[in-house]
Order: sequence, then C-alpha cells, then structure tokens
Amino acid sequence: MTEFIRKIVPNAKDDVLAGITVSLAMIPEVVAFAFVAQIDPLMALSGAFIIGLITAIFGGRPGLISGAAGAVAVIFVSMIAEGHTKGMLMDIPIENMGFFYLMGCVVLMGIIQVFAGVFKLGRFVRLIPHPVMMGFVNGLSIVIFMAQVKMFSHKSLQVSTAGVKEYVSTYMQGTELYTMIGLVLLTMGIIWVLPKITKKIPAALTAILLTSLIVIGFNMDVSTVGSYIIEGGGTGLKGELPTPNMELWEKLPFNFDTLKFIALPAFLAASVGLIESLMTMNLVDELTETRGNGNRECVAQGAGNIVSGLFGATGGCGMIGQTVINVNAGGRGRLSGIMMAVTLLSFILFADKLIEMVPIAALIGVMFMMVIETFAWSSFRILKKIPKADAIVLITVSLVTVFVDLAVAVFVGVIISALVFAWENAKKIRARKRIKDDGTKVYEIWGPLFFGSIQAFNDKFDPKNDPDKVEIDFVESRVSDHSALEAIFNLVEKYEAAGKQIHLKHLSEDCKILLYKSSAKFREVIIEDIDDPRYHLAANPEKFTKPLSEYKL
Repeated sequence: MTEFIRKIVPNAKDDVLAGITVSLAMIPEVVAFAFVAQIDPLMALSGAFIIGLITAIFGGRPGLISGAAGAVAVIFVSMIAEGHTKGMLMDIPIENMGFFYLMGCVVLMGIIQVFAGVFKLGRFVRLIPHPVMMGFVNGLSIVIFMAQVKMFSHKSLQVSTAGVKEYVSTYMQGTELYTMIGLVLLTMGIIWVLPKITKKIPAALTAILLTSLIVIGFNMDVSTVGSYIIEGGGTGLKGELPTPNMELWEKLPFNFDTLKFIALPAFLAASVGLIESLMTMNLVDELTETRGNGNRECVAQGAGNIVSGLFGATGGCGMIGQTVINVNAGGRGRLSGIMMAVTLLSFILFADKLIEMVPIAALIGVMFMMVIETFAWSSFRILKKIPKADAIVLITVSLVTVFVDLAVAVFVGVIISALVFAWENAKKIRARKRIKDDGTKVYEIWGPLFFGSIQAFNDKFDPKNDPDKVEIDFVESRVSDHSALEAIFNLVEKYEAAGKQIHLKHLSEDCKILLYKSSAKFREVIIEDIDDPRYHLAANPEKFTKPLSEYKL
C-alpha cells in the first residue's frame, strides 16, 4: 500500500507535512487581513479553505498556495464601508449591506479571472522583465515583514464621540515585548539549525510545535492565535463547514446599480489577484526549475473566487509568503495545497481550542524566516552591475509595492522597462550612404524602424540636396509598425515634391501591400527583389495570402 501511494504521489510525506505547516502560518495572516477588510475572520478563513482547495486541485502550478490575501482584502475596505451606508439609505434599511455587496463583488471578480484564463491572458506574465520580478519579490517581502511587526501589539476597541468604532493598536512593552522577541528568535533559530542536523523533519512545523510546547508547559502569558482573534473583534476560531449562503443572496439586489457599484472593485481585485498569483507562479517556477500553466491558474483562481463568494466567504489569490514556506518545506505537488486547505478546515471544525493556544510569536518567527529566504539579497550586489534603467526599475517597483499597491508597482515597472527599451532601440537606427556609378545615392538602413526611431530615421535624409536619383535599401532594417509606414510614405512625398526619383528596396511583403493600398504610385517606387526579406509587420494582424499582383487599390 505504501509503495502504491509513493507511485501515485511520489512526494506524499513532504507534501503532507508542508501543507500542515502552511495551514498554521496561514491563520494569523488571513485573520489579520480580515481585520483590515473589517469582516468576520471566519469569512476569511472559509475563503482561504475554498480558494486554496480549488486552486490546489485545478490550478496551473502545483505547490502554489492560495488564500484570502491582503493584496485583495485592502481593495474591499472602502466598498464594504460604502455598502453599509447604501444599505441604511434603502427604502427598507438593511444592516451590514456591505457584506452582501462583497459576496457579489467576489463572484464577479472570479468571473473576470475565468475569462482572463479562457482568453489566454495569463501568457502576458512573460512580458514582465526580471528587474520587475525582483522588485516585486523585494517589495512584497518588506510588506510581509511590516505586517509581522504590527503583531507586536494589542488591539483595543474604542468609540469616538461621534459614535464611530475603531480598533487602536498599542505596541508591547517591557517583559511582554522581550518574551515575544525571545520566542520569535527561538523559532527562527530552530528553523535555521534543524536542517543542518536532519532534513527528515520539517523545520518550520517542528519550530512551531516546540515553541508552543514551551509556552504551554511554562504557562507563559503571551499573545496566542485565540487572543489575537478575540482582540480583533472575533469570537474565536470555531466555525462550521462552509455551505452556500442563500440568505446573503436573497438580500442582494440584482440590478444595474449593484453591478455599477461592484464592477470597479471586482476588476481591481481580479487584476491584483491574477498579478500576484502569476508572479508567485513565476517565482515557484524558478525555485523548482519547472514551469506552470498561467492560463489554467487564471481559470482556477476565478473558479475558487466564484465558489467562495457563493458560500459567503471573501476573495483571495496566490500568497507568496505561504507558497515559499510550502516549497522550502518540501511541498512540490498538488497534495501540499490540498493538505493545507483540509488541515485549515479541520482546525476550524475540530481543533480550534488547540490552535488557539499556538503563540503568535512562533508564527511570526516562521514568517520572518520566509522573508529572509524570499528577499532577493543579490539585488544589492548587482545594482552597480546591471544597466541603470534596470536598477531604477528594481528600486521603483519595490518602493511602489510597499507604499502604494502591488498591481500599480508591476504596471509601473513594465511601462518604465518598455519605454527604456523603446528609447534604446530608437538610437540603433543607422544609414550607410554611398553613390553608384550612375550617380544614384543609396541609403542602406540598419536597425529597427518603429515609432521611437522615426525622428532619427528622418534626420538621415536630405531631399533638397540629394541627387536626382535616390534608392533606400531596407535589407538590414525591420519595418515594425504603422508609424514606420507613415514615415516611409512622408519621405517619398518629400522626394517627389523636390522633383527627385526615389526607389525603395527590400521591403517586406506586408509593408509593400499596405503601401500599395495607400497610393498607386508605390507600384513604381518599390523595387521588387528576389531576395526580399520574409519577415512580417509586428503590429499588423492581417494575413496576406494572395500574390501581390492580386491586390487592387
């Protein structure tokens, strides 16, 4: 039987132990993000179970862990608050209406993600440059580190004179703080030392268990999972098996106003969720030297969010912290993600009292070690070795991830990289000039001709002072877009206006056809060559299958 299991799941033991470890590390982070979004922690934990299970089974990246992530939770904060207000202004006032809008938003978020996978938008993650990837990893590591630092505090509920309820955090002091730091360092020390002694036992899980036993054995008065949940306004970890919540859907008005209200948050959450999931998938690809399926991951993430919304839970995405913990603990297969979800549900249903006794310090220690292992420390070493533009992108993405938003950081990094690429290629256009025996001046063009290099291309020519016959040879150049075609058209116009005879040579078939369609004169201007290049215009999707002679103006 054991041999059969090994054949079906070759990494079964490591996957199971890694899944249990991740489930423990998942609880405080998911609960913390639930407090950020001002929702019941059990809604977030149920969402983590549902999304984690579905993506583990059907996702495009074995070993990737998904759950109710903070990157998505922060988007829902203002929508939930506005939803509560809208509910109280209805003809028949409804309390906590923001939660009903949240469910609809999560389902719409999932639908958008499914369509992204169906239309194969996941492949665009390949366009993300390596400096952006390093900046993403560094920025997210800092965000996770800062989230753990905030756990060195106590939350207390205060009511302002206006009747507004808010939780105020007060950082630990004195003996309590030193005890907390000592337990964190103990956990980190076990995770660091144990692999040097043996790798048969998962270091993170062992560290959590040993630290918990010490706290329980010495009856130490420290912050635990249970006290953390209660301080944040929860009632505890005990919950029920998630089931479709029909009460929520009965109270949600299905009309255009609802769609308009939830559309933008749903789109933003879907975008952020997919970006974080696909970037995390890329990181796992590098760590495991394998390759995942981005489009399949998009569909699975969307399906997980749809089901989560229907069951009255919150949305989520891939979680880089828990994923790195999983991979480092030996989790490589789908079983690790399945085990994480099943164990998390088991904690909620059966072992809530035991898990509530786990000290927060042990889980913080695990997350701190994950941050140390995830942060791209090599980026400090290579900053002076890589191009300045790449260094700027790396630093910018890291800072924007920390201070603004993950999705914004990635978009900013890609845009800066694209502009730098366009600028550098714009400088590569060259023109070698020579005079034939018959007095014809030949311009041999080198380099890509596109929107960025048009100005430099035009500067190479002198229509007024050139001889009566001019030939432009594009054999070493690539005409890349419509702007390049327009530049060629305008250049021919200038030479003809100056009374000069001009010929174009070695243009691609696509380029010729588009110029023929624009004006009949190009049939005399363009010289047909037997060795014309066979490339196509990158910006033109039209397929030209007929001979040139069959195209009519």
